[in-house]
Amino acid sequence: MAWRKYYDEHKMTAAEAVSKIENGSHVVLAHCVGEPTALTRAMMENAENYKDIVIHHMVRLGPLDYATPGMEEHFRLEPWFSAGNARAAIAEGRGDFAPVFFHEVPILIRKGRLGCDVALVDVSPPDANGYVSTGVSVDYTHQAVKTAKYVVAQVNSRMPRTYGESFLHVSEFDAFVEEDAELFEVAPPTITDVEKAIGEHCASLVENGSTLQLGIGAIPDAVMLFLKDKKDLGIHSEMIADGTLELFNSGVINNSMKSENKGKMTVTFLMGTRALYDFAHENPAVEVKPVDYVNHPMTVARQYKMVCINSAIQVDLMGQVNAEAIGFKQFSGVGGQVDFVRGSAMAEGGKSVIAMPSVTMKKDGGAISKIVPFLDTGAPVTTSRCDTDYVVTEYGIAEIKGRSLRQRAKNLIAISHPDSRDALKEEFEKRFGEKL
Repeated sequence: MAWRKYYDEHKMTAAEAVSKIENGSHVVLAHCVGEPTALTRAMMENAENYKDIVIHHMVRLGPLDYATPGMEEHFRLEPWFSAGNARAAIAEGRGDFAPVFFHEVPILIRKGRLGCDVALVDVSPPDANGYVSTGVSVDYTHQAVKTAKYVVAQVNSRMPRTYGESFLHVSEFDAFVEEDAELFEVAPPTITDVEKAIGEHCASLVENGSTLQLGIGAIPDAVMLFLKDKKDLGIHSEMIADGTLELFNSGVINNSMKSENKGKMTVTFLMGTRALYDFAHENPAVEVKPVDYVNHPMTVARQYKMVCINSAIQVDLMGQVNAEAIGFKQFSGVGGQVDFVRGSAMAEGGKSVIAMPSVTMKKDGGAISKIVPFLDTGAPVTTSRCDTDYVVTEYGIAEIKGRSLRQRAKNLIAISHPDSRDALKEEFEKRFGEKL
């Protein structure tokens, strides 16, 4: 029980723990639901004593108080993913976005290419052997703990203990703050007829025995509505949400045909409701592992019939995908899209799908086509035209890989919104000298 003495000697309040963060430090926050809310709140309360603290994370579900006007002298935001709460700070110069493939985040932390002086994480209470679990967030969180010079754990009884590689020994931490807090929850979305149509098209590409990568949102949940008659599906995905539970409980997802981690749902983080977190708690069917393993294209490639389903902001007539920006305005990030697109391409029987509504609805009731002649000026190419495999809208499926530029454009126009087709056909005629 020597660990208990170490643990007790390093317990302190949140205020005491964050007061030890040195000016100029790069602070990495545990990802998404794994955010240690007591520690981030204490940092804000100590803000006047900080200077030039750089904060890194991917998705953060809590408020970004440190990125609000007036905090510039104390904090600077440098995220690897731009969720809604980070967009204004980046656009207005209080933060800088760093593009990175999700699977490379731990690798770049190890190499010192991404700053990591301090790691703040949320963990379960220690077990009889002195091990805590980071539960819902292994991803880059574990590498941050191993790299940082100063590591603080919020010890939270609401954090599930998950299997896989979620465990860390108390000796790897410098401070413990015991404070229970409810984890962030993301409720299942409302699924419209548009998402149902997209989901049905996507499900038609899923064969029995396939291994799936699905995200969170209306489209992934809609896909799962149409997988109920499938057999022997598996999960190898950067995350799962509540929509997975029904298919698992009904036996559709049993992970029996997976090439690697057979019998297990393999993920790198969890995001959903308390029902999902309780399901994952001490459940041998769920393994949470680092993202440089889960998302690495070579890992993905080893799964038989790997099918990944991702989304996009725009797809141009060549099949180039922009999934992260509106012009120069950073909207989200690369995340794991390219990791899985490339891994699925190398997998035996693999497929990758870009699934999206044909239009984006504007606040004034108008609509903007998501299939476009050209990507917006300033917008990045997230998935290249050589990587894009299938594009799906509510109007059907467009095959892209292996098709000529002319045929790609025809296939994409066929699944565009009817109100957008005349303009797209006009561009097609200019480009190829052929009427559609």
